[in-house]
Amino acid sequence: MKLDILAFAAHPDDVELAMGGTILNFTNKNFHVGIIDFTQGELGTRGSILTRKKEANNAAKILNITKRENLKIPDGNVQVNETNILKVIKKIRQYRPKLIFAPYFNDRHPDHIETSKIVKRAMFLAGLPKIKTKLNGKNQEAYRPEKLFYYMQTYEFQPSFIVNISETFPKKMEAVRAYKSQFYIKNNKSNGPETFISTPQFIQYLEARAKTFGFAIRKDYGEPFFCEEAIELDLTNLFEAKK
Repeated sequence: MKLDILAFAAHPDDVELAMGGTILNFTNKNFHVGIIDFTQGELGTRGSILTRKKEANNAAKILNITKRENLKIPDGNVQVNETNILKVIKKIRQYRPKLIFAPYFNDRHPDHIETSKIVKRAMFLAGLPKIKTKLNGKNQEAYRPEKLFYYMQTYEFQPSFIVNISETFPKKMEAVRAYKSQFYIKNNKSNGPETFISTPQFIQYLEARAKTFGFAIRKDYGEPFFCEEAIELDLTNLFEAKK
C-alpha cells in the first residue's frame, strides 16, 4: 500500500500534539496518511502499553489515517544504530510516501532528538540501491521521499512555514484527548501522578501556541514546520485564492 504522507514519532501522541490539524487537512482531502511510532511509551509515568495502544488506535480513527504502526523500540533508549535505521528504511520503501515528517532535531526529550536523526539518515539511505532490505521475503526497491519536514514539540524554532489548521483544530484536540491516560480531561478520574503534560495548563498551552502561530499567518490556529531545504512557492496561487 502506498501512502502520500508518513509521519514518524518517538511516542504515541507526539504526532497528534504537534501536527494533528495538518494531518486532518490531508485526510479531509482524501490523502493517505500513515503514522509510525517508534516506542510504545512504556516509560510514561501514567498509563501502560495496553492503554497507550488503545488510545493511539482511537486517535488514529479520529484523524482518519490509513495506517498506524509501532516499531517497538525501547522507550527512553531510542538510539541511532543500524538496526533502527534499517527499520525506518523498510517502512519508507514499503509505503513510498511523497512527504515525511519527523520531530525537530533539538528538543527537551532525548528520544525526540534521536528519532529525528534516525529518520533523516534513513530517508537518505532508503534511496541507495546498494542498501538491501526485504519485505515478506522479497527485495525492496530503493526509494527516497521528496521532502522531510520537522514538526515542533517542546522547544520552539523559527518556522519555514505554518499550516492553517483553523478548521481542523477542534478535531485535532479530540485526537489529543483520546489519550485519556496522558492529558487533563474535565471530570475524568486521575490516572496517576501529575506530570508535565497532565495539567489543565498544558492543554491551555497547546491552544495558546496554536493561536500564536495562527496569528502569524492571520488565521485562528496554525501548526509550524521547519525544512532544511528551500521550498518552492507558486505565487500565482495567491491570486487564484482570491478569485
